[in-house]
Parts: sequence; structure tokens; C-alpha cells
Amino acid sequence: MKIVSVVGARPQFIKAAAISPLLRDRFTEVLVHTGQHYDEDMSQVFFRELGLQEPEINLRVGSGKHGEQTAAMLVGLERVLLSEKPDCVLVYGDTNSTLAGALAAAKLHIPVAHVEAGLRSYNRLMAEETNRVLTDHAANILLCPSAAAVENLEREGIREGVHLVGDVMADTLRIASQRVASQSRILESLGVQEGGFLLLTVHRAENTDKLSRLMGIFSALESLDETVIVPLHPRTRKTMQQAGIKPANPRVKLIEPLGYIDMVRLEQAARMILTDSGGVQKEAYWLGIPCITLRDETEWVETVAAGWNLIAGTEAERILEAVRTFQPPAARPVLYGDGHAAQRCVEILSSEVQSIK
Repeated sequence: MKIVSVVGARPQFIKAAAISPLLRDRFTEVLVHTGQHYDEDMSQVFFRELGLQEPEINLRVGSGKHGEQTAAMLVGLERVLLSEKPDCVLVYGDTNSTLAGALAAAKLHIPVAHVEAGLRSYNRLMAEETNRVLTDHAANILLCPSAAAVENLEREGIREGVHLVGDVMADTLRIASQRVASQSRILESLGVQEGGFLLLTVHRAENTDKLSRLMGIFSALESLDETVIVPLHPRTRKTMQQAGIKPANPRVKLIEPLGYIDMVRLEQAARMILTDSGGVQKEAYWLGIPCITLRDETEWVETVAAGWNLIAGTEAERILEAVRTFQPPAARPVLYGDGHAAQRCVEILSSEVQSIK
């Protein structure tokens, strides 16, 4: 059986690192990188650190407006699929690469498998929400990380091909956590101690494309009296430069994007994490680090219900209040599986793809 796997952004590289080696043990996999994230810090370092096979095909689409970028991916992916003639196309998450892979395959009547199916923020202003919904409705095999995701699909009338497998990011984090002590020196290079800093990431278009929201986040940092480490996504850095946003608080340290190992090390050591990233919300939960989400909602509702994730939005006063007062409970229930979701995904693909065709 031949599977074309489509990746393009950092979270997809992390998920593929768990599944791709297992696929290659049993099937023929052709890994296609759309080039959505394309520079060393956002792409190559992840392949190298995670031991992920270099992609057989790189479309090198690069950045651009949503329609332009997705259209370029569709053109490139259709050519790949016509040439490779796979039995299935595997897509991950909620980016433009996800939607392009699903649409290209569906138009050619190739079965689509969606890892991380069923997530919903119910905020259609998010491009990611549109990508998720359309991908799920195009997919034949829906690999869900949580019971809530399964219920979301059922509400939309999607019941066939739905599987609760857990979250493959837990698989990758489990492996990486065993390696960070020997492979990362990021704490030493930044001059910070365990539990002695906050970690902040912001990259979603809803925060970077609306200046008032980004300004609210960085305004909050000015009043904090503890070190804040901020690995800057290129989109965020560009917006800050254009708007003249430059923290005056000397304890706010803006740094370049990090590879996965260094990022996990910072997450492990942070007193608290502030983020608009879905992946970081989950990693914070698994690592037992309190998380403040810089959005008005989250797809990972279980982390909020468990009391370890607080939705704070982007107003400075709400963020400050959260940083100063948020305390999670002692209990932290197991969420999103046992760290062996990738194996379940591969087993399901093995049993279902041929029956679909």
C-alpha cells in the first residue's frame, strides 16, 4: 500500500515524526512538504532533531495570502497524486497544507485520512477552523484525539470512519522528553533557571493580523516583574517591526524560533506558559505546567475543564491577572491517550484503506 503524507508546518512535522516511521515499516510512504514553513528555524531543524525522513517531494510554495498559498499547494499536490497514484492521502491538523491535501485527494477520488480530526473552536473567523471543518467533511478516515472530537463530528453528521485514537503529539513528546536533558542547553544559553521565567508564544493570524490584540499581549508584558522568554514566529516579528512594537521591559527576552528539543526544555522549566498555540497548550498540560491561552476560545476544551488551562484573551489586564493569580488544581487527569496513538493510526489505515477503495 502506498500513502502520500502531506506536511507543511511545524506542528505537522511533530505529528508526522510519530507516524511516519511506523508507516515506512509496513507500507510505502511518500512524504510531501508543501513548503508552507520553509526556513531553517521553522522547518529543517525539526526534520533533523526528530529523526524525520527528509521529504521525497518539496513543493516550496512559501508564504502568501490564504487563497494564493492554498491554490499553489493544490496545483502541486494534484500533480504529485496523479504521478504517485497512492492508495491514501494522510493529512495532519488544520493548516492550509491540510486543506489542500484533502481537497486534491478528494477531487481525484483518493481516500483521505485526517489526523487530529473533529476539533472545533466554533470561531469561523479563524482560518484554521475553516480548514478543519472542510477537511473533516472531505475525509474518509477520521483519527480523533479526544471523545469531544468524536462528539463534534457526530453533531455534524459524520459517523462513519471515525476513530478515537488519542493524540500523536503525546507520542513525540514522550520520546523527546527523554532526550532533552542530554541534548538541550537552552536554559544555560538564556541564563534562566528552572521555574524562574514565563514562556510566551504567539503566532496565530487572529492575534498577529489584528494589531490591537497583539498590542494587548505585549502591553501586559511591560508590567510583569519576572523574566519572559518569547521565541518569535516570523509572522509575529514582521508585524511587530511594521507596527513599531518593541518591549521596553528589559526582562522580556525576544529570541529566534526554536527547534523542538529546546522548545520542550523551555516548556518543562517554565513557571507558566502563555500561548495561542494548540500544540503548546497540550504540551503544557502533559508536562504539568500551568497554561494561559491568549485567545477567546480553544479546541482543547478538556485542558480548561481540568483546570490547567485558563482562557485569558488578549486584554492586558486580564492577562496580568491570570499570570498573578492562576493556580491549577493538584489533580491532572490523563488526557488525549497514552502516548501510543501513532500505532493505532497505522493499524486503522492498514485495515480501512483497502476496504474504501
